[in-house]
Amino acid sequence: MNQDLPRPSSVGAAFDRVAEGYNQHAALEQEVSSRLLERLEFQRLAPQRIIDLGAGTGHSARALKRQFPRAEVIGLDLSLAMCRKVQHESGLFRPLRPVCADLAQLPLAGRCADLLFSNLALQWCTDFSALAAGFRRVLRTGGLLVFSTLGPESLREFRLMSEVTGQHQPMSSPVRPFPDMHDIGDALQAAGFADPVVDSQIITTGYQDFKRLLADLEWTGASNHFANWPQWTAVTGSLATGYERLRRQGSLPVTWEIVFGAAFGPPEGQPIKTREGDVAAFSVDSLRGSRRPR
Repeated sequence: MNQDLPRPSSVGAAFDRVAEGYNQHAALEQEVSSRLLERLEFQRLAPQRIIDLGAGTGHSARALKRQFPRAEVIGLDLSLAMCRKVQHESGLFRPLRPVCADLAQLPLAGRCADLLFSNLALQWCTDFSALAAGFRRVLRTGGLLVFSTLGPESLREFRLMSEVTGQHQPMSSPVRPFPDMHDIGDALQAAGFADPVVDSQIITTGYQDFKRLLADLEWTGASNHFANWPQWTAVTGSLATGYERLRRQGSLPVTWEIVFGAAFGPPEGQPIKTREGDVAAFSVDSLRGSRRPR
């Protein structure tokens, strides 16, 4: 994963700042959420507890509650302002429980969830292997993990800017790298998940106006994927001129590679692959239960 990401506290603060206007600019996030929810329709699920990891304003959490009305739905997010939005949208008949926490350090009991759902949030974590280990810990045996995240083709137009303009500064590639889907699949397998499946789709969003393009990146927090966004956007005129050369069929494109993944919670004792070899862990209760009475 990308080790050059902002610190979790900085990511949380960034989403605190955009929480109020986020929904008006999150067309991509809402579209990907719909596609991820559609994948659940092919699963025979009756979850008792669902955790939406990186819930944002609660768009997916509300949809999950509608789809599984009998389930307890928890919306977990690093941003306190986003959690307040989840709380505000929680209804008497379709309640949601907000939890403010870091995806990489889940404050949850082991094997407490039947469904882990995460829409476009995992790209903010630096170590997917550690992330997968945490997900495995809280997912019950046979429970389902489904997620979407960004792949390496995302925002590729900005990486092309230096080639298009023939300049190197400040047009040179400012976008931090995203993990390859094969690395994500390997991490799931190493963590012991059962039947991991990973695939990707390309989605292109189009804009008539370059300023609206930049506004969407800022209000959805995507600008934090740029290593030097304030300095880079200080030359908006030059950026707009360079980006204009990428206009296709009347609109300015932004490419997003969406990586989708799914895997099932393994039985207790399923080995985890480490540098020291395979490691299997069992609870004391499970060992006691496995002993035959004399």
